[in-house]
Amino acid sequence: MTIDFILRIFVAAVLGGIIGLEREYRAKEAGFRTHFLVALGSALFMILSAYGFEGALVSEEHRLDVSRIAAQVVSGIGFIGAGTIIFQKNAVRGLTTAAGLWVTAAIGLTCGAGMYILAAAATVLVLAGLEAFNLFLRRFDEKRKEKPEE
Repeated sequence: MTIDFILRIFVAAVLGGIIGLEREYRAKEAGFRTHFLVALGSALFMILSAYGFEGALVSEEHRLDVSRIAAQVVSGIGFIGAGTIIFQKNAVRGLTTAAGLWVTAAIGLTCGAGMYILAAAATVLVLAGLEAFNLFLRRFDEKRKEKPEE
């Protein structure tokens, strides 16, 4: 069981790190280390939530709610994400960073639950979404630059 848990946090850290590398490449506030740690930590919290209290409740009168810690991860990451959002010179900055941290935590929780394929698919979709937007902006900017100014 311990090897399975180590695999879960390893996969979460790798997938979070991949998203972090993309953000690092774009010189964003939260890069590799932040996303790596958020994914690893949330996977660890998920494992703790699901398996860490098995011996604590031995009575059949009590039920263990494995979603409680996971729910707190979601709200805690929301708090961290809110701190990355800045309103400066009539522009909001950091929304993508906050959303990236939020989804990285979800990917970590998913790995912690042992759902590797879903987590990998989510990672691919996150990267595709981030890259697709950048490709769109580059193409849009090129078309805008080609137009002669009147």
